[in-house]
Amino acid sequence: MPAHKIPESVLVVIHTPALDVLLIERADKPGYWQSVTGSKDAIDEPLIDTCVREVVEETGIAIGSAAVPLSALRDWQLANIYEIYPVWRHRYAPGVTHNTEHVFGLTVPAGTPVTLSPREHLHHAWLPWREAADRCFSPSNAEAVLQLPRFPPAP
Repeated sequence: MPAHKIPESVLVVIHTPALDVLLIERADKPGYWQSVTGSKDAIDEPLIDTCVREVVEETGIAIGSAAVPLSALRDWQLANIYEIYPVWRHRYAPGVTHNTEHVFGLTVPAGTPVTLSPREHLHHAWLPWREAADRCFSPSNAEAVLQLPRFPPAP
């Protein structure tokens, strides 16, 4: 793992075919709800690998399993470049102020069990997509959730 976080990450909007969205509450900032996010572990790490790793670490959902095949993960071909919140800038190399976030959607069956990493997240909730967008603390995350109806669920 690099000494500093790589300023390139994924945002994975996990949802059911009915467009209920999984949100998780950050342990380091209670009240901050979000989708799964995470930075690359290496510059050359494929974004798909980052998604698979972060989703299983943060939710226990195994992409590539019988219940959630790899085909359930879709690259929405959207990227957000945003200023890193000052509270988290110390994780990056000196002078790094912006991150590029690549947006993916993951369709899972309704009732998919969620197992949170307690050091990262406190609670989870499945919410209708508009309500989920309203609860996201991050504007880019809220906007991604609002895009969900434009992307048909994976078969």
